[in-house]
Amino acid sequence: MDFQFELIEDKVEFFEAVDLKALEKKINKQIEINKAIMLSVHHVSHQMHLDDKGRLFYSAVVHFKAKK
Repeated sequence: MDFQFELIEDKVEFFEAVDLKALEKKINKQIEINKAIMLSVHHVSHQMHLDDKGRLFYSAVVHFKAKK
């Protein structure tokens, strides 16, 4: 039996929430989790949408990269 371990070098995660505070909380929680596997934030992209009933909806994409 042969085991091989490889480090994760890139990881992209998607988040969504109904308000900015909740979105920020979700992202910060995942940042802390990814620190344990030696990933840091490389890039963040976010958007705000308006649904057909006039409610705001927030989404974000966070690109994590391995710390060098």
